[in-house]
Amino acid sequence: MKPLLEVKNLRAYYRTFFGVVRAVDGVSFELYRGEILGIIGESGCGKSSLVQSIVMPKPPLRVVEGSVLLHENGRVVDLTRLDSRTRRSFLGTRISLVPQYVMDALPTVRRVRDVLRDIAREKKLDYEELKKLFVRRLRGVNLDESVLERYPLELSGGMRQRTILALATLFNPDILIADEPASALDLVSQRQVLELIRQLRDEKIVGSVIYITHDIASVRQIADRVLVMYAGKILESGSVEDIVNEPLHPYTKVLIKSVPPLGVSYTERRLEGLKGAPPSLLSPPPGCRFAPRCPYAFARCMKEETPLVETKEGRVVSCWLYLER
Repeated sequence: MKPLLEVKNLRAYYRTFFGVVRAVDGVSFELYRGEILGIIGESGCGKSSLVQSIVMPKPPLRVVEGSVLLHENGRVVDLTRLDSRTRRSFLGTRISLVPQYVMDALPTVRRVRDVLRDIAREKKLDYEELKKLFVRRLRGVNLDESVLERYPLELSGGMRQRTILALATLFNPDILIADEPASALDLVSQRQVLELIRQLRDEKIVGSVIYITHDIASVRQIADRVLVMYAGKILESGSVEDIVNEPLHPYTKVLIKSVPPLGVSYTERRLEGLKGAPPSLLSPPPGCRFAPRCPYAFARCMKEETPLVETKEGRVVSCWLYLER
Protein backbone atom coordinates (compact mmCIF):
# COMPACT_ATOMS: atom_id res chain seq x y z
CA MET A 1 0.00 0.00 0.00
CA LYS A 2 1.32 3.43 -0.96
CA PRO A 3 1.34 6.04 1.80
CA LEU A 4 -0.86 9.11 1.66
CA LEU A 5 1.87 11.22 3.29
CA GLU A 6 5.62 10.60 3.53
CA VAL A 7 7.86 12.62 5.81
CA LYS A 8 11.52 11.99 4.98
CA ASN A 9 14.46 13.04 7.16
CA LEU A 10 12.70 16.26 8.12
CA ARG A 11 14.76 18.83 10.01
CA ALA A 12 13.09 22.03 11.17
CA TYR A 13 14.98 24.49 13.35
CA TYR A 14 14.19 27.71 15.19
CA ARG A 15 16.73 30.48 14.72
CA THR A 16 16.81 32.41 17.99
CA PHE A 17 18.97 35.06 19.64
CA PHE A 18 20.61 32.29 21.69
CA GLY A 19 21.30 29.96 18.76
CA VAL A 20 19.61 27.29 16.65
CA VAL A 21 16.98 25.11 18.35
CA ARG A 22 16.82 21.68 16.68
CA ALA A 23 13.12 21.11 17.31
CA VAL A 24 12.64 18.47 14.58
CA ASP A 25 15.88 16.67 13.81
CA GLY A 26 15.74 13.93 11.20
CA VAL A 27 12.15 12.68 11.52
CA SER A 28 10.78 10.15 9.02
CA PHE A 29 7.41 8.39 8.92
CA GLU A 30 4.50 7.43 6.65
CA LEU A 31 0.76 8.00 7.01
CA TYR A 32 -1.59 5.59 5.22
CA ARG A 33 -5.13 6.25 4.06
CA GLY A 34 -7.75 5.36 6.66
CA GLU A 35 -5.44 5.20 9.67
CA ILE A 36 -5.17 7.29 12.82
CA LEU A 37 -1.50 7.85 13.61
CA GLY A 38 -0.72 8.93 17.17
CA ILE A 39 2.43 10.94 17.91
CA ILE A 40 3.22 11.02 21.60
CA GLY A 41 5.88 12.61 23.79
CA GLU A 42 6.30 14.98 26.70
CA SER A 43 6.06 18.77 26.35
CA GLY A 44 8.94 20.28 24.39
CA CYS A 45 9.77 17.11 22.44
CA GLY A 46 8.97 18.74 19.07
CA LYS A 47 5.46 17.40 18.35
CA SER A 48 3.86 20.77 17.60
CA SER A 49 6.93 21.93 15.67
CA LEU A 50 6.60 18.80 13.53
CA VAL A 51 2.96 19.72 12.84
CA GLN A 52 3.90 23.27 11.84
CA SER A 53 6.65 21.95 9.57
CA ILE A 54 4.13 19.77 7.73
CA VAL A 55 1.34 22.34 7.49
CA MET A 56 2.95 25.77 7.18
CA PRO A 57 6.21 26.64 9.00
CA LYS A 58 6.30 30.23 10.21
CA PRO A 59 9.39 32.18 11.30
CA PRO A 60 11.43 31.66 13.35
CA LEU A 61 10.74 27.98 12.47
CA ARG A 62 12.37 26.95 9.19
CA VAL A 63 12.64 23.62 7.37
CA VAL A 64 16.36 23.16 6.65
CA GLU A 65 16.33 19.64 5.23
CA GLY A 66 14.05 16.80 4.21
CA SER A 67 10.73 16.52 2.42
CA VAL A 68 6.99 16.25 3.08
CA LEU A 69 5.52 14.25 0.21
CA LEU A 70 1.78 14.32 -0.40
CA HIS A 71 0.53 11.59 -2.75
CA GLU A 72 -2.44 12.31 -4.99
CA ASN A 73 -3.72 10.10 -7.84
CA GLY A 74 -0.25 8.98 -8.90
CA ARG A 75 1.16 12.50 -8.46
CA VAL A 76 3.57 13.40 -5.66
CA VAL A 77 3.83 16.95 -4.29
CA ASP A 78 6.66 17.99 -1.96
CA LEU A 79 5.08 20.60 0.31
CA THR A 80 8.49 21.91 1.42
CA ARG A 81 9.21 23.01 -2.17
CA LEU A 82 6.04 25.08 -2.56
CA ASP A 83 5.78 28.82 -2.01
CA SER A 84 3.53 29.92 0.86
CA ARG A 85 0.65 30.97 -1.42
CA THR A 86 0.51 27.60 -3.22
CA ARG A 87 0.96 25.74 0.04
CA ARG A 88 -1.93 27.65 1.61
CA SER A 89 -4.20 26.41 -1.18
CA PHE A 90 -3.73 22.88 0.17
CA LEU A 91 -4.97 23.89 3.63
CA GLY A 92 -8.51 22.87 4.42
CA THR A 93 -8.86 20.78 1.27
CA ARG A 94 -5.91 18.34 1.37
CA ILE A 95 -4.59 18.97 4.89
CA SER A 96 -6.54 20.53 7.74
CA LEU A 97 -5.35 21.46 11.22
CA VAL A 98 -7.11 21.51 14.58
CA PRO A 99 -4.69 23.74 16.54
CA GLN A 100 -3.35 23.06 20.00
CA TYR A 101 -4.85 25.98 21.91
CA VAL A 102 -8.60 25.61 21.43
CA MET A 103 -9.42 28.66 23.55
CA ASP A 104 -7.42 30.92 21.20
CA ALA A 105 -8.20 29.20 17.89
CA LEU A 106 -11.16 31.45 17.03
CA PRO A 107 -11.04 35.28 17.11
CA THR A 108 -12.81 36.40 20.27
CA VAL A 109 -14.36 39.59 18.82
CA ARG A 110 -15.99 37.98 15.77
CA ARG A 111 -18.96 35.67 15.46
CA VAL A 112 -18.52 32.18 14.02
CA ARG A 113 -20.42 33.29 10.90
CA ASP A 114 -17.73 35.92 10.25
CA VAL A 115 -15.03 33.23 10.35
CA LEU A 116 -17.08 31.22 7.85
CA ARG A 117 -17.38 34.28 5.58
CA ASP A 118 -13.58 34.63 5.63
CA ILE A 119 -13.22 31.02 4.51
CA ALA A 120 -15.74 31.53 1.71
CA ARG A 121 -13.90 34.65 0.57
CA GLU A 122 -10.46 32.97 0.66
CA LYS A 123 -11.67 29.86 -1.22
CA LYS A 124 -13.81 32.01 -3.59
CA LEU A 125 -17.00 30.14 -2.72
CA ASP A 126 -20.61 31.22 -2.28
CA TYR A 127 -21.22 31.95 1.41
CA GLU A 128 -24.79 30.62 1.49
CA GLU A 129 -23.74 27.29 -0.04
CA LEU A 130 -20.82 27.02 2.38
CA LYS A 131 -23.16 27.86 5.26
CA LYS A 132 -25.44 24.93 4.35
CA LEU A 133 -22.44 22.58 4.38
CA PHE A 134 -21.24 23.99 7.70
CA VAL A 135 -24.65 23.51 9.30
CA ARG A 136 -24.54 19.83 8.24
CA ARG A 137 -21.10 19.52 9.80
CA LEU A 138 -22.37 21.19 13.00
CA ARG A 139 -25.17 18.64 13.27
CA GLY A 140 -22.60 15.89 12.78
CA VAL A 141 -20.74 17.10 15.89
CA ASN A 142 -23.97 17.54 17.91
CA LEU A 143 -24.30 21.32 17.56
CA ASP A 144 -27.05 23.39 15.96
CA GLU A 145 -27.20 26.38 13.61
CA SER A 146 -27.34 28.89 16.48
CA VAL A 147 -23.55 28.52 16.84
CA LEU A 148 -23.16 30.72 13.75
CA GLU A 149 -24.50 33.75 15.62
CA ARG A 150 -22.34 33.28 18.71
CA TYR A 151 -19.01 34.70 19.72
CA PRO A 152 -16.39 32.12 20.80
CA LEU A 153 -16.62 33.36 24.40
CA GLU A 154 -20.27 32.29 24.43
CA LEU A 155 -19.25 28.68 23.71
CA SER A 156 -17.96 26.19 26.26
CA GLY A 157 -14.57 24.57 25.68
CA GLY A 158 -16.17 21.42 24.32
CA MET A 159 -18.51 23.37 22.01
CA ARG A 160 -15.62 25.47 20.75
CA GLN A 161 -13.57 22.38 19.98
CA ARG A 162 -16.45 20.78 18.09
CA THR A 163 -16.99 24.02 16.15
CA ILE A 164 -13.33 23.98 15.12
CA LEU A 165 -13.68 20.34 14.06
CA ALA A 166 -16.69 21.30 11.91
CA LEU A 167 -14.69 24.13 10.28
CA ALA A 168 -11.61 21.96 9.78
CA THR A 169 -13.55 19.22 7.99
CA LEU A 170 -15.69 21.40 5.69
CA PHE A 171 -13.91 20.21 2.53
CA ASN A 172 -13.38 16.55 3.47
CA PRO A 173 -9.59 16.86 3.82
CA ASP A 174 -7.38 13.89 3.05
CA ILE A 175 -5.46 14.49 6.29
CA LEU A 176 -6.73 15.95 9.56
CA ILE A 177 -3.99 16.93 12.03
CA ALA A 178 -5.29 17.27 15.59
CA ASP A 179 -2.67 18.88 17.85
CA GLU A 180 -3.53 18.17 21.50
CA PRO A 181 -7.24 18.60 20.67
CA ALA A 182 -8.52 17.56 24.11
CA SER A 183 -5.83 18.86 26.48
CA ALA A 184 -7.80 21.93 27.67
CA LEU A 185 -11.10 20.06 28.15
CA ASP A 186 -12.75 18.18 31.00
CA LEU A 187 -12.82 14.37 30.87
CA VAL A 188 -16.33 14.13 29.41
CA SER A 189 -15.54 16.63 26.64
CA GLN A 190 -12.21 14.90 25.95
CA ARG A 191 -14.00 11.61 25.37
CA GLN A 192 -16.54 13.28 23.07
CA VAL A 193 -13.80 14.87 20.96
CA LEU A 194 -11.90 11.59 20.61
CA GLU A 195 -15.08 9.78 19.57
CA LEU A 196 -15.86 12.52 17.04
CA ILE A 197 -12.40 12.28 15.47
CA ARG A 198 -12.75 8.52 15.07
CA GLN A 199 -16.28 9.00 13.70
CA LEU A 200 -15.03 11.51 11.11
CA ARG A 201 -12.48 8.95 9.94
CA ASP A 202 -14.97 6.04 9.96
CA GLU A 203 -17.50 8.04 7.91
CA LYS A 204 -14.71 9.03 5.49
CA ILE A 205 -15.28 12.73 6.06
CA VAL A 206 -11.50 12.79 6.55
CA GLY A 207 -9.11 10.34 4.94
CA SER A 208 -6.55 9.91 7.72
CA VAL A 209 -5.72 11.52 11.06
CA ILE A 210 -2.47 12.53 12.76
CA TYR A 211 -3.25 12.79 16.47
CA ILE A 212 -0.69 14.67 18.59
CA THR A 213 -0.72 14.25 22.38
CA HIS A 214 1.29 13.72 25.55
CA ASP A 215 -1.40 11.42 26.96
CA ILE A 216 -0.71 7.72 26.38
CA ALA A 217 -4.21 6.82 27.61
CA SER A 218 -5.94 8.84 24.87
CA VAL A 219 -3.63 7.35 22.23
CA ARG A 220 -4.75 3.91 23.34
CA GLN A 221 -8.39 4.93 22.79
CA ILE A 222 -8.06 6.39 19.32
CA ALA A 223 -4.87 5.45 17.43
CA ASP A 224 -4.08 2.55 15.12
CA ARG A 225 -0.34 3.18 15.05
CA VAL A 226 1.96 5.23 17.32
CA LEU A 227 5.21 7.17 17.01
CA VAL A 228 7.07 8.00 20.23
CA MET A 229 8.98 11.29 20.02
CA TYR A 230 11.69 12.66 22.29
CA ALA A 231 13.97 15.70 21.92
CA GLY A 232 13.20 16.17 18.24
CA LYS A 233 13.58 12.52 17.21
CA ILE A 234 11.46 9.39 16.80
CA LEU A 235 12.49 6.74 19.34
CA GLU A 236 9.97 4.03 18.58
CA SER A 237 7.02 3.21 16.34
CA GLY A 238 4.54 0.38 15.99
CA SER A 239 0.91 -0.59 16.34
CA VAL A 240 -0.89 0.82 19.36
CA GLU A 241 -1.17 -2.71 20.81
CA ASP A 242 2.60 -3.28 20.52
CA ILE A 243 3.52 0.10 21.96
CA VAL A 244 1.15 -0.13 24.93
CA ASN A 245 1.49 -3.84 25.74
CA GLU A 246 5.12 -4.43 24.78
CA PRO A 247 7.11 -1.17 24.74
CA LEU A 248 10.73 -1.55 23.64
CA HIS A 249 12.46 1.78 24.22
CA PRO A 250 13.26 2.67 27.87
CA TYR A 251 11.54 6.04 27.39
CA THR A 252 8.34 4.40 26.16
CA LYS A 253 8.38 2.00 29.11
CA VAL A 254 8.48 4.94 31.53
CA LEU A 255 5.62 6.67 29.69
CA ILE A 256 3.47 3.55 30.05
CA LYS A 257 4.32 3.10 33.73
CA SER A 258 3.48 6.73 34.50
CA VAL A 259 -0.22 6.09 33.75
CA PRO A 260 -2.29 4.54 36.59
CA PRO A 261 -3.98 1.30 35.44
CA LEU A 262 -7.73 1.03 35.97
CA GLY A 263 -8.78 -0.71 39.16
CA VAL A 264 -5.30 -0.67 40.73
CA SER A 265 -4.76 1.27 43.97
CA TYR A 266 -1.62 3.37 44.45
CA THR A 267 -0.90 1.19 47.53
CA GLU A 268 -0.66 -1.84 45.23
CA ARG A 269 1.52 -0.25 42.60
CA ARG A 270 3.43 3.01 42.71
CA LEU A 271 3.63 5.07 39.56
CA GLU A 272 7.12 5.50 38.15
CA GLY A 273 8.44 8.89 37.19
CA LEU A 274 11.39 9.89 35.04
CA LYS A 275 14.34 11.58 36.72
CA GLY A 276 16.03 14.59 35.18
CA ALA A 277 14.82 16.87 32.40
CA PRO A 278 14.83 16.72 28.60
CA PRO A 279 18.02 18.04 26.98
CA SER A 280 18.30 21.55 25.60
CA LEU A 281 17.72 21.45 21.86
CA LEU A 282 20.11 24.39 21.50
CA SER A 283 22.94 21.94 22.24
CA PRO A 284 21.61 18.37 22.34
CA PRO A 285 23.96 15.74 23.77
CA PRO A 286 25.99 13.49 21.46
CA GLY A 287 24.80 9.94 21.01
CA CYS A 288 21.30 8.98 22.11
CA ARG A 289 19.43 12.04 23.36
CA PHE A 290 17.69 10.00 26.04
CA ALA A 291 20.96 8.52 27.36
CA PRO A 292 21.48 11.09 30.20
CA ARG A 293 18.13 9.97 31.74
CA CYS A 294 18.22 6.30 30.73
CA PRO A 295 18.81 3.67 33.46
CA TYR A 296 20.21 1.24 30.85
CA ALA A 297 22.66 3.60 29.12
CA PHE A 298 26.23 2.44 28.52
CA ALA A 299 29.31 4.02 26.93
CA ARG A 300 28.20 3.68 23.30
CA CYS A 301 24.87 5.40 24.05
CA MET A 302 26.72 8.53 25.17
CA LYS A 303 28.90 8.76 22.04
CA GLU A 304 27.13 7.40 18.96
CA GLU A 305 23.79 8.54 17.59
CA THR A 306 21.36 5.65 17.46
CA PRO A 307 19.82 4.64 14.11
CA LEU A 308 16.33 3.18 13.82
CA VAL A 309 16.27 -0.63 13.65
CA GLU A 310 13.32 -2.79 12.59
CA THR A 311 12.74 -5.55 15.12
CA LYS A 312 9.86 -7.04 13.13
CA GLU A 313 7.56 -5.89 10.36
CA GLY A 314 6.03 -2.54 11.28
CA ARG A 315 8.01 -2.33 14.54
CA VAL A 316 10.94 0.11 14.77
CA VAL A 317 13.08 1.27 17.70
CA SER A 318 16.09 3.55 18.12
CA CYS A 319 18.13 1.99 20.92
CA TRP A 320 21.62 0.45 21.14
CA LEU A 321 20.24 -2.29 23.41
CA TYR A 322 18.55 -3.83 20.37
CA LEU A 323 21.32 -3.02 17.89
CA GLU A 324 23.91 -4.67 20.15
CA ARG A 325 21.88 -7.87 19.97
